[in-house]
Amino acid sequence: FAGGPVPGFSAVIASDIPLGGGLSSSAALEVAAYTFLQQLCPDNGDVVAKALVCQKAEHTFAGMPCGIMDQFISVMGKEGHALLIDCRSLETVLVPLTDASLAVLITNSKMLHTLTGSEYPTRRSRLGEEVYRRARHVIGEIARTAQAAQALQDMDYKTFGRLMVESHNSLSPRQGRLCHRITESQNAAALEVDGVYGSRMTGGGFGGCTVTLLEAGAAGRAQHHIQEKYSGTATFYLTKPSGGARVLPL
Repeated sequence: FAGGPVPGFSAVIASDIPLGGGLSSSAALEVAAYTFLQQLCPDNGDVVAKALVCQKAEHTFAGMPCGIMDQFISVMGKEGHALLIDCRSLETVLVPLTDASLAVLITNSKMLHTLTGSEYPTRRSRLGEEVYRRARHVIGEIARTAQAAQALQDMDYKTFGRLMVESHNSLSPRQGRLCHRITESQNAAALEVDGVYGSRMTGGGFGGCTVTLLEAGAAGRAQHHIQEKYSGTATFYLTKPSGGARVLPL
Protein backbone atom coordinates (compact mmCIF):
# COMPACT_ATOMS: atom_id res chain seq x y z
CA PHE A 1 0.00 0.00 0.00
CA ALA A 2 1.50 3.29 -1.15
CA GLY A 3 -0.40 5.65 1.13
CA GLY A 4 2.14 5.63 3.93
CA PRO A 5 2.35 4.04 7.38
CA VAL A 6 -0.99 2.53 8.36
CA PRO A 7 -2.20 3.17 11.92
CA GLY A 8 -3.79 0.49 14.04
CA PHE A 9 -7.49 -0.14 13.45
CA SER A 10 -10.34 -2.53 14.16
CA ALA A 11 -12.37 -3.87 11.25
CA VAL A 12 -15.18 -6.28 10.46
CA ILE A 13 -15.41 -8.03 7.08
CA ALA A 14 -18.81 -9.07 5.72
CA SER A 15 -19.60 -10.26 2.21
CA ASP A 16 -22.46 -11.77 0.25
CA ILE A 17 -20.29 -12.79 -2.72
CA PRO A 18 -20.24 -16.61 -2.97
CA LEU A 19 -16.80 -18.00 -2.16
CA GLY A 20 -15.06 -20.32 -4.60
CA GLY A 21 -17.55 -19.92 -7.42
CA GLY A 22 -15.44 -17.92 -9.83
CA LEU A 23 -17.19 -14.62 -9.04
CA SER A 24 -14.06 -12.74 -7.93
CA SER A 25 -14.66 -12.87 -4.18
CA SER A 26 -10.91 -12.59 -3.53
CA ALA A 27 -10.55 -9.50 -5.74
CA ALA A 28 -13.55 -7.94 -4.00
CA LEU A 29 -11.86 -8.42 -0.63
CA GLU A 30 -8.53 -7.05 -1.86
CA VAL A 31 -10.05 -3.95 -3.44
CA ALA A 32 -12.36 -3.31 -0.49
CA ALA A 33 -9.40 -3.56 1.90
CA TYR A 34 -7.34 -1.16 -0.22
CA THR A 35 -10.27 1.28 -0.41
CA PHE A 36 -10.55 1.14 3.38
CA LEU A 37 -6.83 1.82 3.78
CA GLN A 38 -7.17 4.83 1.48
CA GLN A 39 -9.49 6.39 4.04
CA LEU A 40 -6.85 5.99 6.75
CA CYS A 41 -3.87 7.03 4.61
CA PRO A 42 -4.85 8.67 1.30
CA ASP A 43 -2.61 7.82 -1.66
CA ASN A 44 -2.38 9.49 -5.08
CA GLY A 45 -5.62 7.88 -6.30
CA ASP A 46 -4.09 6.06 -9.29
CA VAL A 47 -6.71 3.41 -10.09
CA VAL A 48 -4.41 1.27 -12.26
CA ALA A 49 -1.76 1.19 -9.54
CA LYS A 50 -4.45 0.27 -7.01
CA ALA A 51 -5.60 -2.70 -9.10
CA LEU A 52 -2.01 -3.86 -9.64
CA VAL A 53 -1.25 -3.77 -5.91
CA CYS A 54 -4.37 -5.85 -5.25
CA GLN A 55 -3.31 -8.33 -7.93
CA LYS A 56 0.15 -8.54 -6.35
CA ALA A 57 -1.45 -9.34 -2.99
CA GLU A 58 -3.27 -12.27 -4.58
CA HIS A 59 -0.06 -13.47 -6.23
CA THR A 60 2.09 -13.25 -3.10
CA PHE A 61 -0.30 -13.83 -0.20
CA ALA A 62 -2.88 -16.19 -1.66
CA GLY A 63 -0.41 -17.92 -3.99
CA MET A 64 -2.69 -17.40 -6.97
CA PRO A 65 -1.06 -16.15 -10.22
CA CYS A 66 -4.25 -14.47 -11.42
CA GLY A 67 -4.68 -11.99 -14.24
CA ILE A 68 -5.81 -8.40 -13.78
CA MET A 69 -9.43 -8.56 -14.97
CA ASP A 70 -11.09 -9.09 -11.58
CA GLN A 71 -9.19 -6.30 -9.86
CA PHE A 72 -9.75 -3.87 -12.74
CA ILE A 73 -13.52 -4.25 -12.76
CA SER A 74 -13.70 -4.11 -8.95
CA VAL A 75 -11.77 -0.82 -9.01
CA MET A 76 -13.02 0.79 -12.24
CA GLY A 77 -16.55 -0.50 -12.69
CA LYS A 78 -19.17 2.13 -13.53
CA GLU A 79 -22.92 1.83 -13.17
CA GLY A 80 -24.64 1.01 -16.44
CA HIS A 81 -21.44 0.02 -18.23
CA ALA A 82 -19.35 -3.00 -19.12
CA LEU A 83 -15.57 -2.57 -19.04
CA LEU A 84 -13.42 -3.52 -22.02
CA ILE A 85 -9.93 -4.36 -20.72
CA ASP A 86 -6.78 -4.70 -22.81
CA CYS A 87 -4.53 -6.78 -20.56
CA ARG A 88 -1.53 -6.06 -22.80
CA SER A 89 -1.56 -2.28 -22.42
CA LEU A 90 -3.78 -2.06 -19.30
CA GLU A 91 -6.02 0.34 -21.21
CA THR A 92 -9.76 0.28 -20.50
CA VAL A 93 -12.87 1.50 -22.30
CA LEU A 94 -16.33 1.84 -20.75
CA VAL A 95 -19.07 0.30 -22.90
CA PRO A 96 -22.68 1.37 -22.19
CA LEU A 97 -25.00 -1.41 -21.00
CA THR A 98 -28.16 0.38 -19.87
CA ASP A 99 -30.97 -1.25 -21.86
CA ALA A 100 -33.78 -1.89 -19.36
CA SER A 101 -35.09 -4.76 -21.48
CA LEU A 102 -31.92 -6.77 -20.75
CA ALA A 103 -30.92 -8.83 -17.74
CA VAL A 104 -27.72 -10.58 -16.73
CA LEU A 105 -28.33 -13.84 -14.89
CA ILE A 106 -25.59 -15.48 -12.83
CA THR A 107 -26.13 -19.17 -12.10
CA ASN A 108 -24.08 -20.68 -9.29
CA SER A 109 -23.86 -24.47 -9.34
CA LYS A 110 -22.24 -24.38 -5.86
CA MET A 111 -19.40 -26.47 -7.24
CA LEU A 112 -16.57 -24.73 -5.40
CA HIS A 113 -12.91 -24.26 -6.13
CA THR A 114 -10.07 -22.93 -4.00
CA LEU A 115 -7.46 -20.49 -5.25
CA THR A 116 -4.32 -22.47 -4.56
CA GLY A 117 -5.98 -25.78 -5.35
CA SER A 118 -7.48 -24.65 -8.64
CA GLU A 119 -6.08 -25.51 -12.05
CA TYR A 120 -4.96 -21.94 -12.76
CA PRO A 121 -1.40 -22.26 -11.36
CA THR A 122 -1.05 -25.61 -13.11
CA ARG A 123 -2.06 -24.08 -16.42
CA ARG A 124 0.50 -21.31 -15.99
CA SER A 125 3.28 -23.82 -15.28
CA ARG A 126 2.43 -25.91 -18.36
CA LEU A 127 2.43 -23.15 -20.94
CA GLY A 128 5.45 -24.67 -22.67
CA GLU A 129 3.73 -28.02 -23.16
CA GLU A 130 0.33 -26.87 -24.37
CA VAL A 131 1.08 -23.43 -25.71
CA TYR A 132 -0.51 -23.90 -29.11
CA ARG A 133 -3.85 -25.13 -27.80
CA ARG A 134 -4.06 -22.44 -25.11
CA ALA A 135 -2.77 -19.63 -27.33
CA ARG A 136 -5.31 -20.43 -30.00
CA HIS A 137 -8.12 -19.82 -27.51
CA VAL A 138 -6.52 -16.61 -26.23
CA ILE A 139 -6.03 -15.16 -29.71
CA GLY A 140 -9.59 -16.01 -30.65
CA GLU A 141 -10.87 -14.59 -27.38
CA ILE A 142 -9.14 -11.25 -27.98
CA ALA A 143 -10.92 -10.94 -31.33
CA ARG A 144 -14.26 -12.03 -29.85
CA THR A 145 -13.96 -9.53 -27.00
CA ALA A 146 -13.40 -6.61 -29.37
CA GLN A 147 -16.34 -7.75 -31.50
CA ALA A 148 -18.52 -8.17 -28.40
CA ALA A 149 -17.77 -4.63 -27.20
CA GLN A 150 -18.80 -3.28 -30.59
CA ALA A 151 -21.96 -5.40 -30.54
CA LEU A 152 -22.93 -3.92 -27.15
CA GLN A 153 -22.37 -0.41 -28.45
CA ASP A 154 -24.57 -1.25 -31.45
CA MET A 155 -27.19 -2.86 -29.15
CA ASP A 156 -26.78 -6.00 -31.26
CA TYR A 157 -27.50 -8.50 -28.52
CA LYS A 158 -27.87 -11.50 -30.82
CA THR A 159 -24.30 -11.05 -32.02
CA PHE A 160 -23.09 -10.51 -28.47
CA GLY A 161 -24.86 -13.68 -27.36
CA ARG A 162 -23.39 -15.68 -30.23
CA LEU A 163 -19.91 -14.51 -29.22
CA MET A 164 -20.59 -15.60 -25.63
CA VAL A 165 -21.45 -19.09 -26.84
CA GLU A 166 -18.38 -19.21 -29.10
CA SER A 167 -16.22 -18.14 -26.15
CA HIS A 168 -17.70 -20.86 -23.96
CA ASN A 169 -17.25 -23.52 -26.63
CA SER A 170 -13.64 -22.47 -27.22
CA LEU A 171 -12.78 -22.49 -23.54
CA SER A 172 -14.62 -25.50 -22.15
CA PRO A 173 -12.70 -28.35 -23.88
CA ARG A 174 -9.47 -26.83 -22.59
CA GLN A 175 -10.39 -27.12 -18.91
CA GLY A 176 -11.19 -30.80 -18.51
CA ARG A 177 -12.59 -30.60 -14.99
CA LEU A 178 -15.76 -31.51 -13.14
CA CYS A 179 -16.64 -27.81 -13.12
CA HIS A 180 -16.68 -27.95 -16.90
CA ARG A 181 -19.25 -30.76 -16.95
CA ILE A 182 -21.48 -28.91 -14.50
CA THR A 183 -21.28 -25.52 -16.19
CA GLU A 184 -21.77 -27.22 -19.57
CA SER A 185 -25.08 -28.61 -18.29
CA GLN A 186 -26.16 -25.23 -16.93
CA ASN A 187 -25.14 -23.44 -20.09
CA ALA A 188 -26.93 -25.86 -22.39
CA ALA A 189 -30.11 -25.52 -20.33
CA ALA A 190 -29.96 -21.72 -20.45
CA LEU A 191 -29.60 -21.70 -24.24
CA GLU A 192 -32.79 -23.76 -24.61
CA VAL A 193 -34.91 -20.90 -23.25
CA ASP A 194 -36.59 -18.39 -25.56
CA GLY A 195 -35.30 -14.91 -24.90
CA VAL A 196 -31.75 -15.99 -24.02
CA TYR A 197 -29.14 -14.28 -26.21
CA GLY A 198 -26.08 -16.14 -24.97
CA SER A 199 -24.39 -17.80 -22.03
CA ARG A 200 -20.90 -18.89 -20.96
CA MET A 201 -18.97 -20.05 -17.93
CA THR A 202 -17.61 -17.17 -15.86
CA GLY A 203 -13.99 -16.07 -16.09
CA GLY A 204 -11.51 -18.78 -16.96
CA GLY A 205 -14.00 -21.53 -16.18
CA PHE A 206 -12.46 -22.87 -12.96
CA GLY A 207 -15.44 -21.96 -10.79
CA GLY A 208 -18.93 -23.35 -11.05
CA CYS A 209 -20.84 -20.32 -12.33
CA THR A 210 -22.26 -19.25 -15.66
CA VAL A 211 -23.32 -15.80 -16.88
CA THR A 212 -26.29 -15.44 -19.22
CA LEU A 213 -27.47 -12.42 -21.21
CA LEU A 214 -31.21 -12.55 -21.76
CA GLU A 215 -34.40 -10.54 -22.10
CA ALA A 216 -35.53 -9.34 -18.69
CA GLY A 217 -38.89 -11.03 -19.18
CA ALA A 218 -37.22 -14.41 -19.73
CA ALA A 219 -35.34 -14.46 -16.41
CA GLY A 220 -37.97 -16.43 -14.50
CA ARG A 221 -38.34 -19.04 -17.24
CA ALA A 222 -34.58 -19.41 -17.50
CA GLN A 223 -34.13 -19.97 -13.77
CA HIS A 224 -36.90 -22.56 -13.68
CA HIS A 225 -35.60 -24.43 -16.73
CA ILE A 226 -31.96 -24.47 -15.56
CA GLN A 227 -32.95 -25.76 -12.13
CA GLU A 228 -35.18 -28.39 -13.73
CA LYS A 229 -32.29 -29.66 -15.87
CA TYR A 230 -29.57 -29.41 -13.21
CA SER A 231 -29.29 -32.31 -10.77
CA GLY A 232 -27.97 -30.14 -7.92
CA THR A 233 -29.41 -27.05 -6.27
CA ALA A 234 -28.31 -23.91 -8.06
CA THR A 235 -28.67 -20.35 -6.84
CA PHE A 236 -29.40 -17.42 -9.13
CA TYR A 237 -28.51 -13.74 -9.12
CA LEU A 238 -30.21 -11.22 -11.40
CA THR A 239 -27.62 -8.52 -11.80
CA LYS A 240 -26.91 -5.21 -13.49
CA PRO A 241 -23.64 -3.31 -14.02
CA SER A 242 -22.78 -1.24 -10.97
CA GLY A 243 -19.97 0.97 -9.77
CA GLY A 244 -16.68 -0.30 -8.42
CA ALA A 245 -15.52 -0.19 -4.81
CA ARG A 246 -16.47 2.97 -2.96
CA VAL A 247 -17.02 4.22 0.57
CA LEU A 248 -20.58 3.91 1.86
CA PRO A 249 -21.30 6.13 4.88
CA LEU A 250 -23.14 4.41 7.72
